[in-house]
Amino acid sequence: MSDNVKDKTGAENVQWDLSDLYESIDDPALEADREKVRDQADQFAATYKGKVAELDEEGMKQALQEYEALLETIGKIGSYAHLIWSTNTNKPEYGKLMQEANELSSEIHQKLVFFDVEWLAVDDDEAEKLIESEELTHYKHYLETSRRYKDYILSEKEEQVLSAKKVTGRSAWNRYFDETMGAARFELDGEELTQQQILSKLHEPDRDLRKRAQASATETFKDHSRTLTFIFNTLLADKHTNDKLRGYESWISSRNLANEIDDETVDILINSVTNNYSLVHRFYDLKRELLGYEELYDYDRYAPLLESEKNIKWDNAQQMVLDSYSNFHPEMGEVAGKFFNQNWIDAAMKPGKRGGAYSASTVPSVHPYVFMNFDGKIRDVQTLAHELGHGVHQYLSREQGALQADTPLTTAETASVFGEMLVFQKLMRNLEDPKEKLALLIGKIDDTIATVFRQVSMNRFEHAIHTHRREKGELTTEDFSRLWRETQEDIYGDSVTLTDNYDIWWSYIPHFLHTPGYVYAYAFGELLVLALYQEYTRSENGFSDKYIEMLKAGGSDWPENIVGKLGLDITQPDFWNNGLAAIENMIEQAEELANKVD
Repeated sequence: MSDNVKDKTGAENVQWDLSDLYESIDDPALEADREKVRDQADQFAATYKGKVAELDEEGMKQALQEYEALLETIGKIGSYAHLIWSTNTNKPEYGKLMQEANELSSEIHQKLVFFDVEWLAVDDDEAEKLIESEELTHYKHYLETSRRYKDYILSEKEEQVLSAKKVTGRSAWNRYFDETMGAARFELDGEELTQQQILSKLHEPDRDLRKRAQASATETFKDHSRTLTFIFNTLLADKHTNDKLRGYESWISSRNLANEIDDETVDILINSVTNNYSLVHRFYDLKRELLGYEELYDYDRYAPLLESEKNIKWDNAQQMVLDSYSNFHPEMGEVAGKFFNQNWIDAAMKPGKRGGAYSASTVPSVHPYVFMNFDGKIRDVQTLAHELGHGVHQYLSREQGALQADTPLTTAETASVFGEMLVFQKLMRNLEDPKEKLALLIGKIDDTIATVFRQVSMNRFEHAIHTHRREKGELTTEDFSRLWRETQEDIYGDSVTLTDNYDIWWSYIPHFLHTPGYVYAYAFGELLVLALYQEYTRSENGFSDKYIEMLKAGGSDWPENIVGKLGLDITQPDFWNNGLAAIENMIEQAEELANKVD
């Protein structure tokens, strides 16, 4: 990264303080917790193994409280290891720490797996009595949702084997992928850039720079293609094996079950989006005209409309987000402020740091941490708003405890995307120049297209590669690239010309490996937020309070019940069409603004 003063954003030294977890990788408390959690697990097994079916309401409550305490300790150790490793994947001692945390987690899980196996073996009628008991009201949703895995759980010994092998299987290959991409360097104009830095060039106004950046990224992706192809194939085969052992009907079934949503609802979502790919074509035709291009290429998709996008300082980004959050609800702004004031954010761009952004919930007894790479662009402000939305959600839901604080992925993106929307609307209100308004709106639609349509197109790619791996065997690099191009041509049609370089761009996307089936949750979250924001603008009062209560609920109820309290029914097919109609309205607004600017 350039050291020129003009490139400084103020985020260069924004690094998180992980001492609320542990002081350092050598902290004696870390080793003490390792020993503590082993003792806890042994004691738990000694107390409850072979006796779960005999537990009454009070006994089950006590067991669940002890189980949560175990999850807290192992979660704290794993969170610290992953967070510190994310900031420098090139550092061997951090990789070692994370591997040790993974191995410890597997060891503890093997000791505890009996609890799930025995609980799911409890007679349905007896289980229902426990679920409906007043004593276990707090844990009702956890107990309900866990029973859905009854047909897919294996014996205790088989579950132990799967847990043990995961450490040297799926977890190891994911780490290898992350460290490979973290160490990758991309040569551009005499400089060696990280993945995050090269991808940020695709948002620059200079078209030739974007084209050179795309070529540079492609070259490095190709250099690593043999490794990446092998990693992808290995993880596809690993998932197929696990799905077969457990008896899941399709590659996506386990993800839908975890998301607390049925296959049919997901199919309705996917079909609703793919049937409206014409909106993508319409938008990019408009953007091509506004940019004055005869042809729009893949490296032009995120081109800013204005030639001189301002470099936004970290302090200004912070103020934008906090103002937007506080204006919506004081508690939301107060919680978001803690992330800045208490150093819960790591935003500096540096070699070895993982690309992308996330918010780590850690454990209920501590607090979340936000990870990102801030480069001073307007999209970075939106990313900050997005991840802080996650962070606020995770902070507020801690009261639900380790077993119910986390939400399924279907609603996990709600708070993050809603946070983005608040910041976007604030920026739009503060702009008077029609050209600047149009540029901001186009940027927002860019993000919405990427979140809804592109993510669903990536779901279609996932479907294709999982199906190929299961029915035809291992894929070559060319197979992956062909399926990627086919699914990308479906979404862009004639509105965007995909270069040959773009064929390899499946290879750097971590979601396919870390959380197979994840990506449709982005579309779910975006369409849900569009509906929520419409409800917010229609509501005279009380919406923001209900919204905060929704965040506090975490994963303590079914998604349709939690969202239903805000007046929306996510089980109805029309729900998705309403969200897509909102996107069409944004495109129409952009077309009207474009006519005024002309």
